[in-house]
Amino acid sequence: MNNNELNNIHAKIDKLLSVMTIAQKVGQMTQVERMTCTPDDVKKYHLGSVLSGGGSGPEHNNPQDWVDMIDSYWCSSMEIDEDHLALPIIYGADAVHGNSNVKGATVFPHNIGLGAANDENLMYRIAQVTAKEVLATGIDLAFAPNLAVAKDYHWGRTYESYAQTPEIINKYAPSIIAGMQSGIVNDSVFCCIKHWVGDGGTTHGINHGDTVLTWEELNKIHITPFVEAINAGALIVMASFSSWNGDKCHGHKFLIDDVLKNKIKFSGFVLSDMDGIDYLSNDFYKAVGLGVNAGIDMFMIPQNWKEFIEHLISHVELGSVSMSKIDDSVRRILYVKFAMQLFDKPRPKERQWANDPSFGSKEHKEVAREAVRKSLVLLKNNHNALPLNKQNRFLVCGKNADNIGHQCGGFTIDWQGISGNDSFPNGTSIWQGIQRTSPNSELFTSVESITQNQTQFDAAIVVIGEKPYAEGIGDIREDNEVIMETGSMVNGEISISEPYGNSIELQHLHPEDLQVIQALTAKNIPVIAVLISGRPLVINEELKLCDAFVAAWLPGTEGQGVSDVLFGDHNLHGKLSFSWPARNHLKTTTNSQCPPLLSFGFGLTY
Repeated sequence: MNNNELNNIHAKIDKLLSVMTIAQKVGQMTQVERMTCTPDDVKKYHLGSVLSGGGSGPEHNNPQDWVDMIDSYWCSSMEIDEDHLALPIIYGADAVHGNSNVKGATVFPHNIGLGAANDENLMYRIAQVTAKEVLATGIDLAFAPNLAVAKDYHWGRTYESYAQTPEIINKYAPSIIAGMQSGIVNDSVFCCIKHWVGDGGTTHGINHGDTVLTWEELNKIHITPFVEAINAGALIVMASFSSWNGDKCHGHKFLIDDVLKNKIKFSGFVLSDMDGIDYLSNDFYKAVGLGVNAGIDMFMIPQNWKEFIEHLISHVELGSVSMSKIDDSVRRILYVKFAMQLFDKPRPKERQWANDPSFGSKEHKEVAREAVRKSLVLLKNNHNALPLNKQNRFLVCGKNADNIGHQCGGFTIDWQGISGNDSFPNGTSIWQGIQRTSPNSELFTSVESITQNQTQFDAAIVVIGEKPYAEGIGDIREDNEVIMETGSMVNGEISISEPYGNSIELQHLHPEDLQVIQALTAKNIPVIAVLISGRPLVINEELKLCDAFVAAWLPGTEGQGVSDVLFGDHNLHGKLSFSWPARNHLKTTTNSQCPPLLSFGFGLTY
């Protein structure tokens, strides 16, 4: 953007600010979940943004229904009368690995797999496809990418991190921003980079936990990816639920105002996470003031947003929040809306990409299939067990063999993900991909059916691993003492969910996987294991029994990409972007007291 364009935008903002009421300004600072907000509410309260949380969408969950729904909100925001200005809403949704809330979307591997691919050009093309499928539904804003540097496998969001160190993430950030925000013709999608800052470094990997680091360490490890993304044009930053040295990031004036806005010169706006300010204080009125004064500009308030508006207006009237603070936030929000040309766009129904037939297309799925192939990491290949001969007979089994929901993981259709194939009409499970490639393969769905079978097979392909989860529900906690420790460290409230388990050993999390492998080896059938997981897991026993072992991460809807590699149509490409743990009590990925089983960068090829 040149100086003339920038000056023109600020002149328009000055004009708007000069006539806006306090109610209109505070409304612009409010982002509301669609389930608690009607189109009439958007106009009445001058709301700046509406969102769909995970699993929140129209009844039939198809692109046309999304466009119709968002169009109604947009039209209300643009109605003008003596009390209302035409201020277009931003409509946001999680699109963390494709537009994965929507049925039939192209769902890409989660970030941990894409980090193993280590391919910037691929990331650009993934961002392009994601942007097209987001625009097809009328959405303006994707709450992505996540730029966290995960440091502990116990964290339930490990799969949202590309790597255990910032180098790959620093390279990826500009490609993603470019692909989403300027990589398609005549339109773009807002990126919301998250979470500011340090959420991947919490002690014990606890979601909402505390990252204990010096400023120098925080800056070097966790802040640099944000700098790269902002320099590439990112205009929205989401605050982190976590804390830094005991102080909540949502209320951290030093991190938000002093560092992000003043030192880094971030010109866009800072968005809270869902109900993020609630954890600053058990007094919601006080929490509102703390969040605004720390530098948060727009507030994601799914439920009690009317109360938020009342409280913030009261703070201004009483002087506990300055009018200049409000004006700065609204200026930033309006700047983003002008910069992304929201004031010039037609209504969602009339936009070029609305309900575009490219949504979920074969062309898009081919990009996802390539991403699957490049993300796979071969951990073991005794006696060249791989690649497989397509003409041989293969027994295929394991709970994740024919389950697209499991291979997609969390943030897919629903917040916590789903099980089964029904919501993925054009997707391919790993079994379906194998079946198309190797017609002599046979699927077995239970250990009993394996042990009772007398057919001779050349080898077994066992698809094992985790089931879907997201955020804190995916945390692994060995005991509750770590919760008490974290609670004593943090100045504010923390939200703790029931964990996924109490060990990162696969045989403890999912003993059924080892049981299947043992049943096969007892029949002297060579075993090829494919692990579906959102993080590296301790797999010593399983690895020992298998002839070959592939880390497939959470590959998304295109399971055919796994068989492409298993049967040798493509060679292995992926290298570990996280070291592989040897023991359960490994606390961080860099713990020198417990050397990893496999090092960062490891990955076999044919």
